[in-house]
Amino acid sequence: MSSPLEAAGFTERPGRLPPRLARLMRPELPSLADEIVTEIRRAVPVYARPLDGPYGHVLRRSVEHHLAAFADRVAAPGTAERDADAAATARTLGQYEAHEGRSMDALQAAYRIGGQVAWRRVMRVAPRHDISASVMSRLADALFVYLDELAALSLDGYREARARPIPALDERRRRLLRLVVDGPETEIAEPAEAAGWAVPEEVTLVAAEPEARCVWTSLDGDVLADMECAAPHLLFPGAFTAERRAMLDEALPGRRVAVGLTMPIGQAADSLRWARQALGLALDGVLDGPVTLCEENLVPLWLLSDTALVDQLTRRRLAVLDGMTPGQQDRLTETLRTWLVTRGTAAEIAALLHIHPQTVRYRMRKIEQTLGDELADPEARFGIEVALRAAHLRARGDRRPDPRRPHVMTPR
Repeated sequence: MSSPLEAAGFTERPGRLPPRLARLMRPELPSLADEIVTEIRRAVPVYARPLDGPYGHVLRRSVEHHLAAFADRVAAPGTAERDADAAATARTLGQYEAHEGRSMDALQAAYRIGGQVAWRRVMRVAPRHDISASVMSRLADALFVYLDELAALSLDGYREARARPIPALDERRRRLLRLVVDGPETEIAEPAEAAGWAVPEEVTLVAAEPEARCVWTSLDGDVLADMECAAPHLLFPGAFTAERRAMLDEALPGRRVAVGLTMPIGQAADSLRWARQALGLALDGVLDGPVTLCEENLVPLWLLSDTALVDQLTRRRLAVLDGMTPGQQDRLTETLRTWLVTRGTAAEIAALLHIHPQTVRYRMRKIEQTLGDELADPEARFGIEVALRAAHLRARGDRRPDPRRPHVMTPR
């Protein structure tokens, strides 16, 4: 009958070890457990909590359990009962990491540290008992195969827990996200602790199109998300890195999203507001790409942050064109916008607009006659450029709001 660890797919075992090794190991286990716990708490910050608290008890019991199970395996390979206990403990540790909202990095590091400390102890003890080099080699193989098994079982437990979110914890994390977005005056320390979430200094908010389906198991454990509201959004601790981008692509495949600016946590609402504005512009066809980065679209976001105000600016700065036909207005404003943006020659502007240079010169003379005084005034010229840039951006869109576009309130 195979043990649970073998049944999990780990059937390759090193050669049989002398059972007397187990008798030599057992007296070392209590002090070895102390040494491993101390080193893990020193090297892995998330485990550096008081030993008399719940975290300390879990850490201590887990180390003792796995050391005893390994000694039993050496004494009697294939001991089903002890292997079953070790497998259950490993899975539980993975589930615990998921419930704490962490990735598997800390637990994987703890396993590596445990193996290194244990092997150092073996190297100190072995010479006193005339253990041969071949036995030492087989013992090393057995130890690290065992650690690989435990790590894999913990990963299974982690994935199982992530695939079945705990309703109470899930609701606590959604509530925490709402509190963070509410603003700096909101106290989040206690809710964050209850949700198992480490409060970061900076955050990046992401807006997703409505009804976006989320592959929850692809999200990092420290990401907060509310995908059930009318305007789904996520919170990423820290900056939006390439690794976070890859994770987001897996979690929301084929969905339109916009990534806000990375801001201090007290300004999370600003990051989300900009992300939602960018998403709306993307859904309207103004901004491109399945993932729209606010970082790369600051000017469009600013120009279109208050379209009613831009309309007023346009009416005031370009009122002199009202007597022209719409076609004449479009031709002159496009030529003027290109000149203001590039400050190019007639030939350069003609190449950009695919017209003859002489046509550009004619239009520029007409512009000079119509807007000469305005263009000579730096403040008025800047206002004209802002109005024309905004109009150009809006023309890229459909002008009919996408039904998926989230409703975003703008300041009045």
